[in-house]
Amino acid sequence: MSKEIKTIGVLTSGGDAPGMNAAIRAVVRAATAKGIKVMGVRRGFNGLLTGDVFPMDRRSVADIIQRGGTTLQTARCLEFLKPEGQQRGAEICRVFGIDGLVVIGGDGSFKGAEKLANLGINTIAIPGTIDLDVACTDYTIGFDTAVNTAMDAINKIRDTSTSHERCSIVEVMGRHSGYIALWSGLCNGAELVLIPEKPVPTDEEIIKMILQNKHKGKQHFLIISAEGVGGSERLAKKIEKITGMETRASILGHLQRGGAPSATDRIHASMMGSYAVDLLLEGKAKRVVAYVDGEYTDFDINEALAMKKGIDEQMYEISRLLS
Repeated sequence: MSKEIKTIGVLTSGGDAPGMNAAIRAVVRAATAKGIKVMGVRRGFNGLLTGDVFPMDRRSVADIIQRGGTTLQTARCLEFLKPEGQQRGAEICRVFGIDGLVVIGGDGSFKGAEKLANLGINTIAIPGTIDLDVACTDYTIGFDTAVNTAMDAINKIRDTSTSHERCSIVEVMGRHSGYIALWSGLCNGAELVLIPEKPVPTDEEIIKMILQNKHKGKQHFLIISAEGVGGSERLAKKIEKITGMETRASILGHLQRGGAPSATDRIHASMMGSYAVDLLLEGKAKRVVAYVDGEYTDFDINEALAMKKGIDEQMYEISRLLS
């Protein structure tokens, strides 16, 4: 065990994701089991700058593994984007004796962790985002729960769409990433999936597809759209106006962020949280925990941030083939 690490801090940053609590629990219990003190930081980097820091122990994280959201809460922090804010964050870590910090969040959170590492605070980042948009890892905490939440909602929407012979456009989360839309579309048997990574068909092309299939006997249609594509309400009105088919747009929104984490999210979060503690105790810093090809590993934060993640081309083509 590294003699340099006596106290570990843990915070959640950016958008919340199911499984974050399981990761917090893993960090706290893995650290305390090895004789390391743990300090929780409320409200992400914003809470760090205000000194909203408190001691945590095994009891602090009892009965949270099954809870959605984050018990440490989270918030955006524009002040931390500035060098003076980053310097103050590092100083507050020193005030509380935090010499190792675990940051749970997405790419934006990783950038904050990297800045603290440059200022002498050992930092390890854990990918917690429902969008699955962190390029260095095959999995991000929260994705499985978000997809299952979307799938369940779409199942219900499709039932009533079928009963009324409607066209339904369901907008799922994903401003820059279409993974939730792609997975939801494939597992729900959507006729069309619209994602920001791929050219979006024109309104006329979509309407033509609907009319052609309608004349072949198709009585209802399901379109899944990522929020980054946008225009769901407008498209629904246009489809109804031109085809005469009753069309509804349903925007699932933050429904997908909440809820009890799935088994998959709890397992990955627990493993990643424990792995992060091990990295700190080995004297490592400025690393991102990742899950690649069935193994837990880690990358330099700068290397991870430089990676670009594209859509799964095979899955995209299969979704089109099976539609």
